[in-house]
Amino acid sequence: MSRPQPIRDIVVGVTGASGSAYARRLVQCLLDGGMHVHLVVSPFGQQVASDELALPHFSLEAFLARATDGVTLHSHSDLAAPVASGSFLTCGMIVCPASMRTLGAIASGVSDNLVTRAAAVTLKERRRLILVPREMPWSAIDLENALKLSRAGAVICPAAPGFYMRPQRVEDLVDFVVGRLLDLVSVPHGLNTRWADRLAGGNGA
Repeated sequence: MSRPQPIRDIVVGVTGASGSAYARRLVQCLLDGGMHVHLVVSPFGQQVASDELALPHFSLEAFLARATDGVTLHSHSDLAAPVASGSFLTCGMIVCPASMRTLGAIASGVSDNLVTRAAAVTLKERRRLILVPREMPWSAIDLENALKLSRAGAVICPAAPGFYMRPQRVEDLVDFVVGRLLDLVSVPHGLNTRWADRLAGGNGA
């Protein structure tokens, strides 16, 4: 009997919080890991990405800064897209960055766009949903929404880079966060994120 092939489809939502560099690097590394990425970028996500990544206008090619093979870009308003249905098999969804508005909408069960609908589908199908908020500080409402989502099965993974790897560049900080996200969806990578590697280098405490 042949063994079932692993699901290589994953959904990535990009919303209007700061942190476009995380989103770009995440998609690049998912592609390098052999995944097919279903990308949904909100209008504010496009606006923020254009500003933070110095893009004259948002396009998939400009956003990824590489070949776009392996990426399907879905319209934020397309609630008829395949990823809006639980019958479309994926290995999960990462919302990176996740605005507090999006986090609150998902926590409240509001599925008024493709990001929130795909997230609701991911939860109901018991697939891995990872939310990457970057804003700070958090209000009590934000904390309650995050707790509600965590109890529903989501993983709340704030974009909080570690410094024990002694980062030398902004890109090192981005890679740290992205490496942790890749670990959470079991996508192999060679990013410099391992505490064990730090100790192996003889620089531990």
